[in-house]
Amino acid sequence: MMAPLWNHSDRMEKVSRFLIRCFGVMMLIGILVWLSQRPVFTLKQVMIEPVQGQTLRHINKPTVRQQVLETVQGNFFSVRLESVKRGFESMPWVRHANVRRVWPNSLVVSIEEQSAFATWDGVDSQKLMNRHGEIFSGRVTELPEDARLLDFNGPDDSGKEVMRLYEKANAWFKPWNAEVTSLSLSDRYAWHVKLSNGMKLEFGRDEESSDKSLTEERVSRLFKYWPEVQEKWANRIDAVDLRYANGFAVHLASANMKKGEVDDKKSERKQ
Repeated sequence: MMAPLWNHSDRMEKVSRFLIRCFGVMMLIGILVWLSQRPVFTLKQVMIEPVQGQTLRHINKPTVRQQVLETVQGNFFSVRLESVKRGFESMPWVRHANVRRVWPNSLVVSIEEQSAFATWDGVDSQKLMNRHGEIFSGRVTELPEDARLLDFNGPDDSGKEVMRLYEKANAWFKPWNAEVTSLSLSDRYAWHVKLSNGMKLEFGRDEESSDKSLTEERVSRLFKYWPEVQEKWANRIDAVDLRYANGFAVHLASANMKKGEVDDKKSERKQ
């Protein structure tokens, strides 16, 4: 039979040292927990600052700061920074937030504010789009009076697709010294744009097909025959339809076209 533990002095010494260490660790943890709960570590200040290179124009610092102090849970040690970050990013006009602790009872929040690039679903809606194709809550009335926004709209969650099409169309029509001012994407992902020179252009769903170059080929065809179109109708064209496989159609702004002009217009589809 094995002898009792207390009959082995070396084993008893090891056990004693182990128990003393455990007691010391527990005491240390207890002291740290007690210290962490002292009033001096209660969060008393939230400092809000813009990211480098920005100025906060749409965020009311005192109001936001008070909201955070009223809703944040925990003190300097126990506060969950990720929860505070999500709380800030759920606020209007906040794109990203970074939160860090400042000894002994403060938080510093660096905010990247949204920058409006376009309206979404009309100027009367409460949605705007930034340059990243992200849609956020905001109103045109919150912007300076001289703010110039593009006009975008499309299905839900299509913001990045609309931005991609905008960039492609802007590059296509640089030879005309024209820029896209409006782009609309339908539920079936057909799209049309309006240029700064007043011209409207209709596109089909080619960007969604397997042949990604099809729309670019149609735009190239438009540029190829455009001098002939201009020679016939000069500045009377206000819209071009590029949805045809072998050509394009033009719409004349004049309501009183002669019959010959109408026939010429229709024939333009087969250029």
